Amino acid sequence: MLTPIPDHLRKNLSILFVGFNPSICSSETGHHFANPNNRFWKILHEANLTPRKLLPEEDRQLLEFGYGLTNIVSRPTKEAAEITKVEYEQGRKLLFKKISFYKPKLICFVGKGVYQEFSKQKKVNWGLQENSVTDAFEFVAPSSSGLVRMKQNEIVEIYSRIHNVINADEEE
Repeated sequence: MLTPIPDHLRKNLSILFVGFNPSICSSETGHHFANPNNRFWKILHEANLTPRKLLPEEDRQLLEFGYGLTNIVSRPTKEAAEITKVEYEQGRKLLFKKISFYKPKLICFVGKGVYQEFSKQKKVNWGLQENSVTDAFEFVAPSSSGLVRMKQNEIVEIYSRIHNVINADEEE
């Protein structure tokens, strides 16, 4: 049986990354973004969010950078299309509780669909969201899945904007 993978959370994170749900590969290994076709770790490094490309087995080390990991739905699936509306609604409520308790500065939703399910907003642009539904900055970035058709450099450019949000907040 496939098992959920652990969140990596602590209070007052700089960034909380929120994915759809674990892949089969992540469930089997117990680590976030473990599918070899997933570009998450490469994107973080190329966007200068990590000093080197981490391996999925090092996912817990993100806490050292002030970053956390969770998913809107904990059930592993082959693809996000398998997630039910009920699972999204339950996951949405639980994610609100996690955000309220852990109080991250910025929430990076890894995929437009994740944010649409969470915020119940249909029209969503890349980057910082103007109409936050939490007290945190809400940032929407492309999914890092290998199925996403965007070019790597376009995805990295969007993730790179996270620095501007975090740095602007620290300067105030």
